[in-house]
Amino acid sequence: MPGTSPGGSPEREAGTGERPRGPGRGRRVRFLLPHTAIALPSVREEEQLFYQRLEALVLLGPGGFAPLFAADGWSDLTEDRLLRKRVVRDGQDEPRPRPGQEVSVKVLGVLDDGGLVERDPRLTFVPGHGDVVQALELGVPTMQPGEVAFFLAAFPYGYGHPGREPDVPPEAPLLFEVTLLEVRDDPDPHQLPPAARLRLGAQRRERGNFHFARGDFAAALRSYRLALRALDGPVAAPPGPQEEEELQEQRVKCLNNCAAAELKLQRADEALAACEAALRIHPDNGRALLRRGQLLAQQGRDAEAALDLRRALELDPASKVIHAELSRLVKRQRPLSSASPQEPRHGPVPPPSPGCVGARADGTTGDEPSGEGARPGGAPLARVVLTAAPHRRAPAPPATEGTA
Repeated sequence: MPGTSPGGSPEREAGTGERPRGPGRGRRVRFLLPHTAIALPSVREEEQLFYQRLEALVLLGPGGFAPLFAADGWSDLTEDRLLRKRVVRDGQDEPRPRPGQEVSVKVLGVLDDGGLVERDPRLTFVPGHGDVVQALELGVPTMQPGEVAFFLAAFPYGYGHPGREPDVPPEAPLLFEVTLLEVRDDPDPHQLPPAARLRLGAQRRERGNFHFARGDFAAALRSYRLALRALDGPVAAPPGPQEEEELQEQRVKCLNNCAAAELKLQRADEALAACEAALRIHPDNGRALLRRGQLLAQQGRDAEAALDLRRALELDPASKVIHAELSRLVKRQRPLSSASPQEPRHGPVPPPSPGCVGARADGTTGDEPSGEGARPGGAPLARVVLTAAPHRRAPAPPATEGTA
C-alpha cells in the first residue's frame, strides 16, 4: 500500500515480532464523512479483543491484506471479489435490514499495516443513502442483529483513489469489524421538529459536498435530494419565523447544489429546473441567476440570459464570471447587428473607461461545492458597453434591457 497512516507503530518499526500495532495514544480518528472527529483513547478491552481476532485471521506483514482476497472462509459480496465477508459471531434469528430501514452498528477498521483508522461505538445510518463507505453500505444489509463480521474492502469500496486525509492513504484497502446493534424503521423527517429537520438537511448537504469534491456526482445528487426531502413538505410543528427563514435558505443551497451536480452529469434540463426552483424561493439568489443565465445562453435564449446575468451583476458587481458571460453574449450578437440592413453603420465605438475591478475570481459564496462557476486560470474581466446613440455610451446597462 502506498504510504502508511500517521503515528507508525514502534513495535512494527523496531521489528520485534510482537503483535501488530494497536491504536495509538492521543490520536484523533475521523469517521467517514467530513467534519466528524473523535478523540481516540488508550487501548480498551474491545479493541484488544479485535486485535486478537485480527492476529488469528492474518499475520500482517509486507503483503498486507492481499492474501485474504484469495483466502478460503470468506464470501464474496461483489462479482469483482473486492468486497468480502467473514462471519465472526452468528447473530440472532431475526430478519436482516430491509431497504429504507435505519441501522446502528459498532465499527472498528484498520489499514493493512494494522493502523486503526475507524472507531465508532454506535454509528447510525440508512443503507443506500450514501452516508458511509460502500463496504458498509453493501455489507451491513447482509447481517442479522447481534452478528459480528469482518468486511475486507479493496479501495473502490473504501475511500477510493484519493484516500482520506490525514489517516487513510490513496488506494488503501481496509478491514472492518462490524457488530449490528439495532435495526428499526427510518423515521419520517416530516414528523421531526424544525430544528431537527434543519440539522438533518445540513448533514445530508455536507455529505453531498463530500461526494461532489471527490467527483462522485451521482452520489452527491442523491445526498442533496435526501436533504431536500428532510427540508420540504408538511411539518408536525409549525416553524417560527427564524426557522422558516433558515429552512428556505437551506432549500436554496440544496437546489443550487443539485443544479451543479446535474451539470456535471450533463443533464442541462434538470439543472435548469433546479435553478428555477431555487429562484421561486429566492428570486434574487445570485448563484441561481448566474447558472440559469449560463444555461439559457447555451440554449440560444440570449435575451432571457442577459436579464438574469444583469441582475446577477447588480447583486455582485465584482464577479469576473458574470462579466465574462455578458461579454460572451455581446460578442455573439455583434456580427448579427453589423450585418443587419436596417441599422446604420457608425464609426468605431470609443474604448470604455476603466471602472470594473473584480474582487473574486469565481463568484462563489462558500455555500456550495467548491469549484463551481470557476474557470481554469480565472476568467478575464469583461467590460460590457452599450451604445444608446451614435458615438455615445450608456453609463451602465439597465436591468430591464433585453441584450447586453
